[in-house]
Amino acid sequence: MAKITKRRQKLNELIDKNKIYSPTEAITTIKKCCVSKFDETIDLAFYLGINPKHADQQVRTTVSLPAGTGKPVRVVVVAKGERVKEALDSGAEEAGSEELLEKIKEGWFDFDVLISTQDMMAVVSKLGKLLGPKGLMPNPKAGTVIPPEAIPRAIKEFKAGKIEFRNDKQGNVHIPIGKSSFEDKMLLSNFSAVVDAIMKAKPSTAKGVYLKNVALSCTMGPGLKIDPNKLSELTSVGE
Repeated sequence: MAKITKRRQKLNELIDKNKIYSPTEAITTIKKCCVSKFDETIDLAFYLGINPKHADQQVRTTVSLPAGTGKPVRVVVVAKGERVKEALDSGAEEAGSEELLEKIKEGWFDFDVLISTQDMMAVVSKLGKLLGPKGLMPNPKAGTVIPPEAIPRAIKEFKAGKIEFRNDKQGNVHIPIGKSSFEDKMLLSNFSAVVDAIMKAKPSTAKGVYLKNVALSCTMGPGLKIDPNKLSELTSVGE
């Protein structure tokens, strides 16, 4: 029989495995479970009542987290002409056209978000086999394929906390909502924004219960089950 570590014993004392938490209770409890020396990430997980095998039941969109993600976001922009300087002036870590794509082709992936202007996508798409598996391929649904004039706004949004999410093959969606160092109100604000985005992304063809299971966890901690019927309490956040 495996020996229970002191850390695991402490976590077991903090949580009730049989309890279904409200969002507020879950946030308060999960922060107590973040006992590592580093700033742990707090994640939300949803099991949705969709059929991922059907193209018309995919959930893929973006959400802007009001309190941000808690980590710096490195943005790179594929554009041409004067838009390259505009992207750099707006805060992009790097920007360019063919020469930038060649750098990526050679194995450079030191960035978190790749934005492309619409007029550059024909060239960018040639790197689909490289960018796709890393989740970096620009896509209109993710807000990363944009008109050239939207470059400053797009960079600002992603650096401020705009993130993309999509369901996996089992119908699950995982979304980070901040760090353990965040105040409860910050995490609840992000929690509320995510739930709102999830609900708005519900496919019209999805039948039955949409939010089947909701859970909250941290990097090194347990998962807490959340009562979907109590998500309505999030509407009062910030009021």
